[in-house]
Amino acid sequence: MPFPRLWTHVRLSAEMALQPPDVLFVPAHVLPLIHPRRSVATVHDLGFLRYPEAHLPRDLRYLRWSTGWNARQAAAVIADSAATKADLVQAYDVPPSKVHVVYLGGPEGADSSAGLDRTPAQAACGEVLSRYGLADATGGGPAPYLLYVGTLQPRKNLARVIDAFARIAADPALADYRLVLAGKQGWLYEDLAAQVQRLGLAGRVLFPGYVPEADLPALLRGARAFVFPSLYEGFGIPVLEAGAYGVPVITSTTSSLPEVAGDAALLVDPHDVDAIAAAMYRLVTDDALAAELAQRGHANVRRFSWEKCARETLAVLESVARGR
Repeated sequence: MPFPRLWTHVRLSAEMALQPPDVLFVPAHVLPLIHPRRSVATVHDLGFLRYPEAHLPRDLRYLRWSTGWNARQAAAVIADSAATKADLVQAYDVPPSKVHVVYLGGPEGADSSAGLDRTPAQAACGEVLSRYGLADATGGGPAPYLLYVGTLQPRKNLARVIDAFARIAADPALADYRLVLAGKQGWLYEDLAAQVQRLGLAGRVLFPGYVPEADLPALLRGARAFVFPSLYEGFGIPVLEAGAYGVPVITSTTSSLPEVAGDAALLVDPHDVDAIAAAMYRLVTDDALAAELAQRGHANVRRFSWEKCARETLAVLESVARGR
């Protein structure tokens, strides 16, 4: 049994037996086997139910058990989105009144308007873009590119993203465009690399690997659009990160992503390659639409804050403490 699980069920259970708190709050993972009656657990997503093939069998068994355990044993459950709440109610027959939706926060400093002033930001970030091979050889700013940031794994739907890009990349007018898939290599990454070679997109689809936090603003500011048609997300912080930097977003009609994106993104069926390609083409050819979505995205980020998240979480804990 991996160490965090062992610690939760053995060491933390022992502590709960010796010194039980008035209220136990577990912001991730699972309630210990021994816990006070007034316990609150957070469930971030139920992606393992929607995409079981993305998990090892032993992990899948544990996730199914632990999520059901949380749902039955906790006095209240916090979910990151209404979509996750609906999944809990449907999959585990949890009373809706027991599940409280508390949205996560947006990027720090997202209330600044600096993200929308992209021209000087691009010039200032030239050195970073050069290191990633994304600087225009003429010195006029970044080379045009579409960006994804996150772990390279099947749930992120990147095979369809690559297929969609192949369709717009065939347009001679878009010959300079690249697709940047930034993030650490995950499960089945090798299939993505092989797909790029098979489609003749070597040099057009870039895999820069994990991007340090200090480099991320430059990559976001320089992108024409942020492409995130994930198959399933419990919340979708990358959508807010892109919005904070004034980057128009393409994301999915599924799971929590419409909640997070609001009216600030092009929403597509993540299973429809044609729809993803059409959204890409619209954003690289329609300056007015790109600018409008950038403005909406920046405003959308303000709906989310960590202060609000903390305040609403505290309200749930206080309600449980009062026995309500």
